[in-house]
Amino acid sequence: MTLRHGLEIRAATAADAPDLVALLAGAGQVVDARDLGERLAALRLGAAKALLAVQWGPPSGLLVMHWYPDLAMAKPVAQITMLVVGEEHRRQGIGRMLLKSAAQSARMAGCGHIEIVTASEASSLHAFCRATGFAEAGPRFVRSLRKQA
Repeated sequence: MTLRHGLEIRAATAADAPDLVALLAGAGQVVDARDLGERLAALRLGAAKALLAVQWGPPSGLLVMHWYPDLAMAKPVAQITMLVVGEEHRRQGIGRMLLKSAAQSARMAGCGHIEIVTASEASSLHAFCRATGFAEAGPRFVRSLRKQA
């Protein structure tokens, strides 16, 4: 838990789902509160962490991170798969605080590196990554595990 000028960074729980629905909708991701609660509960059971930024009211930011072993690395790699800060809360250090807490959690999980998955059109996130010490590591490709109709 990190506190800074009324900002609290803590683990997200299923009880936070109703408040997170609006934050995610602002980022273009529509998720049902019940489904989101189940997903947050499942994250807590695996090699993952969901961190929530709260500052006197509803959540202002969310970071989701998973860690996995990598044959090319001596230690596991932490991968940030979601980083959302509400539009009205941007440029206030919330993303940096979430990232600092994620790095601390990754170190505690034994990870040696941390990476962020970004969309190619997310130029503001790319700038944030560069400003916080990340280096570009090439494009990624994604494929569904289900047959497409």
